[in-house]
Amino acid sequence: MIRLRNIEKHYPQGASRFYVLRQIDLDIHEGEFLAVMGPSGAGKSTLLHILGMHDTAWSGEYHLYEHAIHGLDRRRRMDLYKRYFGFVFQSYHLLDDLTVFENLEVPLSYRDMARGERQSIVCDMLDRFQIVGKKDLYPNQLSGGQQQLVGVARAMIASPKVILADEPTGNLHSSQGVEIMEMFRKLNEEGTTIVMVTHSETNAAYAHRVIRLEDGWIAGAPRGE
Repeated sequence: MIRLRNIEKHYPQGASRFYVLRQIDLDIHEGEFLAVMGPSGAGKSTLLHILGMHDTAWSGEYHLYEHAIHGLDRRRRMDLYKRYFGFVFQSYHLLDDLTVFENLEVPLSYRDMARGERQSIVCDMLDRFQIVGKKDLYPNQLSGGQQQLVGVARAMIASPKVILADEPTGNLHSSQGVEIMEMFRKLNEEGTTIVMVTHSETNAAYAHRVIRLEDGWIAGAPRGE
């Protein structure tokens, strides 16, 4: 489904370069639940944002199904992102000038469906996350945990083929965190591919496979020059 070959990202540092990711080779199979772990600064979130096509300043090859992402322009990449991906951001990324209801409706607006159908799906998701009472509030009227719940709901609402999750339970109470992870488990069992960055060994236990990043390298992978 996803094939990365020799993905690298760096920043200039004086006369040299500081590498955030080095020679990343990774295959992610359809229906897989993959956890990405490692210390802070290891490149975990950077890798997730490359997968989600938010970061374009990298080198290497990225294939999604038959699409060679590394050869596409930004507009085509965004079209594919909207078609295939849902993203749970660590810092929420809700739209401040939209209500909870409107934030949830945004991903559905990219799909060819009637307004009534979109609204029905939003209502179902509000009920599923037990946030019906928050639907007319704006993000700045919500707690951090509530914003995270809305962010997870928004990522799931359009039934994406892939969910990318950056510390999805980091701002939630333990019971809410378990509920979100159980939702991810159910979605994965139904065929959704999930790639999750986490520091939590408990969350990582939900995954089929765990990779660990160390200083931008996949731990255990051979290191070239």
